[in-house]
Amino acid sequence: MFVQSAHHVASYYAGTHPAPIPLHPSLDGRVDADVLVVGAGFSGLHTALRLASVGKRVVVLEASRVAWAASGRNGGQALLGWSCDMPPLENSLGRARARELWDSMRWAAAEVRELPVRHGFDIDYRPGSLWAAVRPRRVALLEQARDEAAERWGYDRLRVIPRDEMPEWIGSPRYLAALYDPEAGHLNPLKLALGIAQAIERAGGRIFEQSRVLGYQETSSGYIARTAAGEVRADVLVLACNSYIDRLDPALARRMLPVGTYQVATEPLDPALARALLPKNSCVIDNQFVPDYFRLSPDNRLLFGGGCTYLGGIPADIAEATRPPLERAFPQLRGVKLEFAWGGHIDISMRRTPDIGRHGQRYWLQGFSGHGVLPTLAGARAVADAILGDDRLLALYRGIRNPRFPGGERFAAPLEAVGKAWYRLRDTV
Repeated sequence: MFVQSAHHVASYYAGTHPAPIPLHPSLDGRVDADVLVVGAGFSGLHTALRLASVGKRVVVLEASRVAWAASGRNGGQALLGWSCDMPPLENSLGRARARELWDSMRWAAAEVRELPVRHGFDIDYRPGSLWAAVRPRRVALLEQARDEAAERWGYDRLRVIPRDEMPEWIGSPRYLAALYDPEAGHLNPLKLALGIAQAIERAGGRIFEQSRVLGYQETSSGYIARTAAGEVRADVLVLACNSYIDRLDPALARRMLPVGTYQVATEPLDPALARALLPKNSCVIDNQFVPDYFRLSPDNRLLFGGGCTYLGGIPADIAEATRPPLERAFPQLRGVKLEFAWGGHIDISMRRTPDIGRHGQRYWLQGFSGHGVLPTLAGARAVADAILGDDRLLALYRGIRNPRFPGGERFAAPLEAVGKAWYRLRDTV
């Protein structure tokens, strides 16, 4: 599974980044730290920034580049909640404790807007998201979700958009109704990650790229992590590797399944056409089991994704694989040039619940299951707070059970693929 690269994939985000992406040095020799974070994606970067900002000596080791994996190439939708939704969390924790996690998610939604302002960088943030229904039997789910959010979680800002109002929101007859969330939004994920990395360094933290951790060991005084050219000795270890945990920690890896996913970006559209597609510039995700999701970029492209492969591969021609669902959603874009097409892997947990915990002074964050822009920030807050002595939020995550995938390393992915094929079939009937 591990892939080391000196370059970001040819995504829309990397291809249109306004300046050369800074290159951090690789680790060479021995470094001492209070906290070592392995992985420079959202979960690791957010954790590192919160700790560096209060004076901790923080080192981040990244096997490839900052935000090389899902954090730098995802759909950019900052949606409240988790991939599993709230019922599994309530079943594990009870309503009162699950409500605390929900409140932390609303904190994350506000924090992702305020953090760039506080640290002086831009992420192209735009407010508003739509959870849309494409089948009549799924329209009722929108009202149920609105009512549940208000009655159980104290969140009364969701609004159902009925069919007769949908043209004001989405320029497609495919969508029958939608649930609007004003506290969600969309953003450029690569800009967010790179801005956090700069803030870490300004706060005194150190980031090393091209520094794959080959292994770690616990000692009487902390942890030692070794790369090909050096080592870091730290009091605290944070594993934020997600899909790429691989053999670094086999026990954690058995609770994750890397799943391939992919998306495209059109050529810049005529501004009037772009506005007609999404008149209010909200991002959209539908409520099918394998959803389509899309949004507009600041330069009037449609970013569209939704395909996934549970056996982990990526289509050889992503544009060809994605064009049919894009044109099904927006027939007026038939034949449009797809200027960027890219994919990657997300870290799926068995129950789609977040897997965040600790053992001694070793912490981990994983299991965001394709829904990580805000959950990584909420999880990083819990881990950073625990390292600083307040484990109230982390205790909630530790109360969520995350079992191993059945079938072991060889059969877990095929078994999961068979199960998901059944749910895909249900989407079509």
